[in-house]
Amino acid sequence: MSAHAATGQSEADKRLFWACFMSLIATAFGFVVRSMIISDLGKQFDLSATQQGEIFGAGLWPFAISIVLFSLIVDKIGYGRAMAFAFVCHVVSCVMTIFATGYWSLYIATFIMTLGNGSVEAVINPVVATMFSKEKTKWLNILHAGWPGGLVIGGIMAIALGAVGIESWKWKVALVLIPTIAYGIMMIGHKFPIHERVAAGVSYLTMLKEVGIIGALIIVSLMTFEVGRVFEFAKFGVLNLGNTPIPYLNIVIILVLVGAFGAYTKSLGAPLFIFLLFIMMPLATTELGTDGWITPLMEGEMGKLGLNAGWVLVYTSFIMMLLRFSAGSIVHRISPLGLLAMSAAIAALGLVSLSYATGAMILLAATLYAFGKTFFWPTMLGVVAERFPRGGAMTINTIAGVGMLSVGIVGAPFLGMIQDSAIDKNLAAYDQANSTSFHSNLVTDKKTSIFGEYMSVNQEKLKAESEGNQAVVKEVSMIASKGALRTVAIFPCIMLVCYIILIVYFQSQGGYKPIHLDGEGGH
Repeated sequence: MSAHAATGQSEADKRLFWACFMSLIATAFGFVVRSMIISDLGKQFDLSATQQGEIFGAGLWPFAISIVLFSLIVDKIGYGRAMAFAFVCHVVSCVMTIFATGYWSLYIATFIMTLGNGSVEAVINPVVATMFSKEKTKWLNILHAGWPGGLVIGGIMAIALGAVGIESWKWKVALVLIPTIAYGIMMIGHKFPIHERVAAGVSYLTMLKEVGIIGALIIVSLMTFEVGRVFEFAKFGVLNLGNTPIPYLNIVIILVLVGAFGAYTKSLGAPLFIFLLFIMMPLATTELGTDGWITPLMEGEMGKLGLNAGWVLVYTSFIMMLLRFSAGSIVHRISPLGLLAMSAAIAALGLVSLSYATGAMILLAATLYAFGKTFFWPTMLGVVAERFPRGGAMTINTIAGVGMLSVGIVGAPFLGMIQDSAIDKNLAAYDQANSTSFHSNLVTDKKTSIFGEYMSVNQEKLKAESEGNQAVVKEVSMIASKGALRTVAIFPCIMLVCYIILIVYFQSQGGYKPIHLDGEGGH
């Protein structure tokens, strides 16, 4: 008997599940291709590491706009229309990226791709949670095996293009169209289920109350901050809080939107849900932020082995895919929170190990990192779906949105800034020790990010240097990259402490138990 049959799922449900699975593979293709070509884009368009991080961030934070907006209306407009919007976004983004001319065209194309990604998850998470309402954590893990599966398949295909002599990053971008067209065809004619919140008669207002004012403040603030950076809200005036300038327009937008939400819901939000939102920030940076940078971060060490750095991401993703398909048996033996705590500890160890690993030891360190990050995202979604079913699509998608926002706005640029700052410092130290002038000649680009002003290497000047001088800068950059991995390891350590707190809390309440909606009104 199949797993689907055992849980009472129809053939139509099975086909819908795999269509959802394929759509997640398409989003993963976009992610892995972007991570593998980001250095190529930097060289071709003279982008600093922080600018590359900002473009990568555009592949994350707009996700929240579409996932949150569609969560508000998806029960009204239907899941099918949301998926059609995602399909159009994915196709348009691929075409725009191939014909990009610089930073902003790349940024906009990535932005559109990410709107599509958010629309995909706004649909597939609540749909699968509804179809498998008694085993949400298990099936959300299986669904999200599509993410690492897409990273593996897309990564291998992108590497294979280079192996056969097709080096152009544009061909790699075109790969994203393959799973996109596939899920577009697979979605045709499907009837989507009614969400369990709607079926149980839980009101729209009750759903919003679970998120509450504090939840709205978190996600609206994050979205407004990045939109304000893109559209330069600072030109309308700023409020200086210490060394942090905050545009007045940001403050006005946040007050208006959150104020209106608060006036309607009259709820601060479920305390446990708010706590989970805060945990999602370091969680997303640990998994997605590091995944997005892992290829350029490991270029130096993998290059010494004569291997494409993309193999690190492919290898760790393959482990994730296998483990997520096995999530059911693991969750039956250990609670979701216990699994998350264990994962956080292993992830921290894996990141530190990667930062020191050389040669063949990279394989062992990457294995630790893969085991650590595997269950983070889907298990957090599972916990939210199990504990807050009255929140419907809003709670499960809001926590995913906050995760993507925190990586896109803070995590990815933070990783880039760590590298730029370390390269700046290390080149200055190298010059002083060796009576050279790399720093004064190359570190000439003054740029601004969310973390303030910074100096970066001018890529055009670096191209003009001799191979020997380029090798020196490359070595300094590799040291900076490994240091960035050690810095990121603090995030899973923070998560570990939070999960231990939650485990102790639930033990005091009689243990962790899912909440099921059985009757009208969800009571």
